[in-house]
Amino acid sequence: MTNIYTYTHTTLKQAAETIKNGGLVAFPTETVYGLGANAFNSQAVANIFAAKGRPSFNPLISHIAEIDTLFDLVQTDERVIALAKQFWPGPLTFVLKRKEQNKSLDLVCAGLPTMTIRMPNHPIALDLIRTADVPIAAPSANRSQTISPTTARHVFESLGHKVNMILDGGFCKVGVESTIIDLTTSKTVLLRAGGLAKEDIEKFLNEEVLLSQGNPDLPSSPGQMLKHYAAKLPTRINVKPEDKKDNEFYIGFGNIECNLNLSPSSNLIEAAANLFAYMHLAEEQSEYSSIAISPIPQTGLGLAINDRIRRASYSK
Repeated sequence: MTNIYTYTHTTLKQAAETIKNGGLVAFPTETVYGLGANAFNSQAVANIFAAKGRPSFNPLISHIAEIDTLFDLVQTDERVIALAKQFWPGPLTFVLKRKEQNKSLDLVCAGLPTMTIRMPNHPIALDLIRTADVPIAAPSANRSQTISPTTARHVFESLGHKVNMILDGGFCKVGVESTIIDLTTSKTVLLRAGGLAKEDIEKFLNEEVLLSQGNPDLPSSPGQMLKHYAAKLPTRINVKPEDKKDNEFYIGFGNIECNLNLSPSSNLIEAAANLFAYMHLAEEQSEYSSIAISPIPQTGLGLAINDRIRRASYSK
């Protein structure tokens, strides 16, 4: 018997009460499914780290449903509010200086003087946050370093009953995690490529967004660990069709022969939405001993796709 619940008014209230009472609820966003807990409840947040097997020095994203909530939690300025009004709700996360050293937020912020925060663009996520009436800390709802979940079934297969409830909202339309930008200095810095293209942020700000890979030993935001999003099978990337090995399950892009194609028409939005689902399918193919992924352009959402597959293929 699973702990997957169809989304209804009744299950929403039940999920919100679970959050309020310190439990864990997995819920859909436009990017991937999140494993949610009350951001102010340190024990509940600790249970997220325990369920995922995630190191506690890796900060979590806190999800909000109203821009005004920012004023209670973090330091803001005109740039922050302008970006929020332009791109929220949506797959863009801010790293901002905490307004005050609220001890109850220390664990969700990994002890850092900054907070990582976004407003998801999904009706179930927004309803849950508003009904629970607290910011909801929520990394991806899967075991640490494994493939992120884009369906409720993926969550159950990875975490099982370590989570109290899984709200089923169908397939996540964006399919890769949010873009994360650091807004603590006068320069806007991209910490993690994601569901909003760097070019879109630059166009809105009319300035260059700087790139940072961060420090994997002391990450300032999620998604900076060297090994992340990994399948059970060894994975090679940037593999051209002629270089594919017989024992490899080949995930392609564009007009090529392959086992699964992220986008036959070379559409990066379609490819991003399919990425984690196809990696889940690939690792289930028992007749193959490894996975190969074809080259992906380093533009638009291709930046996020390449970030995910690079970390998925990392080996010491």
